[in-house]
Amino acid sequence: MDIPHPSPWHRPDGRSSTSLSAAGSSRREFLWRSGGGLGGIALASILGGEGLLAAPDDTAPRLRRAPLPHRPPRAKRVIQMFMGGAASHIDLFDFKRELVRRDGQKSDFGEHVEAFQDGLGPWMKPVWDFKPYGRSGKMLSDVVSDLGRVVDDIAFVHNLVGKTGVHSQATYLQSTGFQLPGFPGVGSWVSYGLGSMNDNLPAFVVLPDHRGFASNGPKNWDSAFLPGQHAGTIIYPGRENPITDLFPGKSGRYVSGRSEAATHEVLARLNEGHAATRADDARLEARIQSYELAARMQLAAPEAMDISKEPDHLLARYGIRRDPPTWPKEINAEEEMHHFGTKCMVARRLVERGVRFVQIWSGNDNGFPRRNWDSHEDIRRDHGPLASGFARGAAALIEDLKQRGLLDDTVILWTTEFGRMPSSQGGKGRDHNPYCFTNWLCGGGIQGGVVAGESDEWGYKPLDRSAPTTVHDIHATLLRLLGIDHTRLTFRNNGIDRRLTDVHGEVIQSLIGA
Repeated sequence: MDIPHPSPWHRPDGRSSTSLSAAGSSRREFLWRSGGGLGGIALASILGGEGLLAAPDDTAPRLRRAPLPHRPPRAKRVIQMFMGGAASHIDLFDFKRELVRRDGQKSDFGEHVEAFQDGLGPWMKPVWDFKPYGRSGKMLSDVVSDLGRVVDDIAFVHNLVGKTGVHSQATYLQSTGFQLPGFPGVGSWVSYGLGSMNDNLPAFVVLPDHRGFASNGPKNWDSAFLPGQHAGTIIYPGRENPITDLFPGKSGRYVSGRSEAATHEVLARLNEGHAATRADDARLEARIQSYELAARMQLAAPEAMDISKEPDHLLARYGIRRDPPTWPKEINAEEEMHHFGTKCMVARRLVERGVRFVQIWSGNDNGFPRRNWDSHEDIRRDHGPLASGFARGAAALIEDLKQRGLLDDTVILWTTEFGRMPSSQGGKGRDHNPYCFTNWLCGGGIQGGVVAGESDEWGYKPLDRSAPTTVHDIHATLLRLLGIDHTRLTFRNNGIDRRLTDVHGEVIQSLIGA
């Protein structure tokens, strides 16, 4: 059944909110003089939202939320880590003693195997040694040993299955619940369902790999048929301009507060007239809201992303260099720790300030030399720096959230598009394995120190092939932790009540208990 869900922003008189054009001229002039340009819009919104304007402010948008959550939530926010290119579960988290025993022997799966690049060479043992960690005794690879400090807070799912070995389709599936483009990202659904906890920052923020996008790029976090304001906002921590076009560029010295104010006033009038004749078109409304959010972000975003005042010992824990060197051309662990750790620390600062969903990406789609997890040629060379980099940042993030009392209501989800085969490819690499791979979750009501679903003796397929875990189960569980029934969070599009989990999905009770 579709949930009644009006467009989130409405003026008290029922008409779509525009900018400041409906305000009285004297009040408008005061705000422009006080804030100037976009800052004036931000000031108007802040004052109106706090009830500090002398008269009722018809121009301040009023947020109307859907009747959510459906049940008391255990979590308020999510941080998702996505390893673009397909990380090898059997070299990181899912120890297979049989692979050690049969290393170098001809692989025999007992059935026909359709491999992506015919990577069906001899069995290959894990590239790194495994050791037990924590009270749970969970076996972890040496390359992700930093996670050993927090492993008892983590729940592993080793029997996840996909539908395809094609990167783009598999990435869509894990990001949106569908293999094809045109569907909203999981963060967009959460933003649509629950809205923001801070009107000055986006509800859904994306921190891409610093080198570029993974497969599909922004389509992984697009709002698709949901209202446009629920798309992910891209931020690049560490860059001179982390948010594109938030502030005027260096060439825009001619822009003054007065000229910017005049420009926005004209645009507001044009937008209002345009929207009045297109009441059923939500695109302009979403665009107006994006301008208003950008105005408020000018005040809030720089502070949220400023890690310069974080203490040295905490930066070191994340692997962040206060004065990073000029990194060598070859990919290395220290560089990965710095960049991934920076994203993790910024993610903590964002959720601390009320951002609902933060997505962190590792790995881009720019081919050779490898800067992603697609390790057909050499697992040690390609996975090594990426794995140690993410493990340092993720462990520090978990510890930091826990110390601040935020882990109890923040879910961390680690995922990738599929796994890699237990057989070798070219002696040192591994081919795609959509038949079985790993996710792990932490915080926000997740029971740590457990394994929910195991793979077979090779890490090739689920141990119980009749009861695999799917991304729809992961998404259903994630929404349940946020207080949402995944079958009731819907949006009608082209005559169909669409939802994140399509027609599938079961909550994984062993992860969250009763």
